[in-house]
Amino acid sequence: MDFGKAFSFVFEDPDWLKKIVLAALISLIPIVGQLYLTGYGLEVARRVIRRDPRPLPDVAFGESLGEGFKALVVGLVYSIPVYLFVLPIALVPTAMGANGDYSGAKPIFDLILVCCSGLLIVYALALSIWLPAAFGNMVATGSLGAAFRLGEVFALIKAAPGAYLLVLVGTLIAGFIAPLGTIACGIGVVLTYTYGVVFMGHLYGQAYNAAIANKALM
Repeated sequence: MDFGKAFSFVFEDPDWLKKIVLAALISLIPIVGQLYLTGYGLEVARRVIRRDPRPLPDVAFGESLGEGFKALVVGLVYSIPVYLFVLPIALVPTAMGANGDYSGAKPIFDLILVCCSGLLIVYALALSIWLPAAFGNMVATGSLGAAFRLGEVFALIKAAPGAYLLVLVGTLIAGFIAPLGTIACGIGVVLTYTYGVVFMGHLYGQAYNAAIANKALM
């Protein structure tokens, strides 16, 4: 994993400013723009996986939008357990408020809240590692179904756990990068957010390549 390359690859493209600005402007379109930008970042991942010397893609609205929609489907499906954990957290206080005398059941309600909250945190952390591997498998094969081949996705993480932990670190770094644009009266935040997305796309591609390389040595 080369964090430096993930930071610098954008500026190695002679047309980087035009590409980033166009992607950032498109991202301002409600809903569609965010799907496009997600797909744009995944196209970076695909190019890194293919060892493309210039991973920063030109604007291809339809292709990136399609990839973004696939990513949305993957995210929604893998988020289903989150809703299952959140539902008891939301319903238990309501049930307690509706019951006039719940003193006897309060310990049980509290236990449910603690367990569901704990499971939610654990699952969210696991998902932050799982999704990059699922996305990597998806873009490498060009198949939406590849994101749901649990054995293949798990094998990627197992082959390069350190790489996917570094992707998690990269997610935190990207979270710090995005708000930096507020320095330019808020206008630059669109550009820095876009930069953060392609930065993460590069890390996704690197992690996938590291996993494939490690699997070949096993």
